[in-house]
Amino acid sequence: MDTGTDIFPTQAVVLAGGQGSRLRPYTDDRPKPMVEIPGTGTPIIGHQLAWLAAEGVTHAVVSCGHLAGVLQNWLATAELPLRVTTVVEDEPLGRGGGLKYAAARLPRPDAPWYATNGDIWTRFSLREMAAFHAERDATATLALARPRIPWGAVETDTFGHITDFIESPPSPYLINAGVYVFSAAFTELLPERGDHERTTFPRLARERRLAGFPLPQGAYWRAIDTAKDLTEAAKELAAQRG
Repeated sequence: MDTGTDIFPTQAVVLAGGQGSRLRPYTDDRPKPMVEIPGTGTPIIGHQLAWLAAEGVTHAVVSCGHLAGVLQNWLATAELPLRVTTVVEDEPLGRGGGLKYAAARLPRPDAPWYATNGDIWTRFSLREMAAFHAERDATATLALARPRIPWGAVETDTFGHITDFIESPPSPYLINAGVYVFSAAFTELLPERGDHERTTFPRLARERRLAGFPLPQGAYWRAIDTAKDLTEAAKELAAQRG
């Protein structure tokens, strides 16, 4: 188990290479993490980097892909709260290979690290998640969210009578929230190419070295996949400010 201050990572990888085809036309001229949340004037990745810095991260490696130059130019000119290094894959390596490629640029290969998908907008205590990870002596820990179902639900009694309608209820299932804590040893377990969620994660699960950290009640989490997600995120932000 990591000890002392090494429980709390100070380095992170942000996976920001997706094409964001479901967010068109917003992503016609920019990668998905560069799409702005309406009303904030800040792209998704700007919110992410501010959150990581507030949680003690001092260095982030941003893995770029689709329209990488747009993201790199913004990172080079923006006032950022932490140091940022960018990497671009010469050829597609898959999610696992891309994660390993980016992790090779972390300043401390012998220390734990965070990772996050570039289309996630969330706020919760990464330090609590890191402590959870260390307590379980896990090699990898996934944040788990319980998103709301986008449809109204219907409740019935045992005889088939409808008893209630519930608008957008919480899902009965936890999902991978796209935020991770990894021990230093995790990097070597990643494939050079391919998807770690089909290889590394199942292996760690069988060995009881993969942990799941349910997001605390009240924690904000949203994946920005569609134009509707942008609209909903703006409404939720306005409600928080009100």
